[in-house]
Amino acid sequence: MIKTDYRPLYLQVIDRLRQDIEKYDEGKQLPSEFELAKQLGVSRATLREALRLLEDEGLVVRRHGVGTFVNAKPMLTAGIEELSSVTDMIRKANMEPGTIFLSDSVLEATEEDQQLFGLSNLEQVFQIERLRTADDVPVVYCLDRVPYDLLSNHSVLETKSLFQFLTDIGKTITHAVTYIEPIGFHEKVSELLESDAGSALLLLNQTHYDQNDQPILYSQNYFRADKFKFHVLRKRYMS
Repeated sequence: MIKTDYRPLYLQVIDRLRQDIEKYDEGKQLPSEFELAKQLGVSRATLREALRLLEDEGLVVRRHGVGTFVNAKPMLTAGIEELSSVTDMIRKANMEPGTIFLSDSVLEATEEDQQLFGLSNLEQVFQIERLRTADDVPVVYCLDRVPYDLLSNHSVLETKSLFQFLTDIGKTITHAVTYIEPIGFHEKVSELLESDAGSALLLLNQTHYDQNDQPILYSQNYFRADKFKFHVLRKRYMS
């Protein structure tokens, strides 16, 4: 029996392209728009609308003047409304978290540091620079700062999770204010993350607060956009 499909043509094209994309390797270039339109028996306008929606879904990426490519499937997904450490996010994806320590230093606190941590008398901050890995693949570059007085005689290098370290010294992180910024190629970070020039990064600037509403950790986390996908649950509140 032949079932007639009454949906708009571009939706039928999307379903067909999804099936075809499953057969392609990540990064594989699709046939040209002219060839695809001819294969599918549709106009290029219909095809472009289908490709636009597939790009919005993150299934393909279109590079102007070059072509359309199968996007890399993210290794990890996380709800942005849920505050989790990078370690926990990787573990929830059933992958093994790892840490590559790049540097650590004690720096003189700037006026910006004093404002971030709400401490006008803050003199020094501890900064740690790390790469986080999932099954040995670098996925996040982390640059973290904490007031140096919090460390006392503790060695932060003994832990792979700053969240856990702070909890162990009685400073449990309960919430954070996060700003998300998509960025393109970063000369230093992209190279460390083994990310090619065509791949984007997601920068999360986060100020973390403890149970007393005191800011205790400021993080700049650069996520590989081809490895991480974030989503958010939005609810409608009725008055």
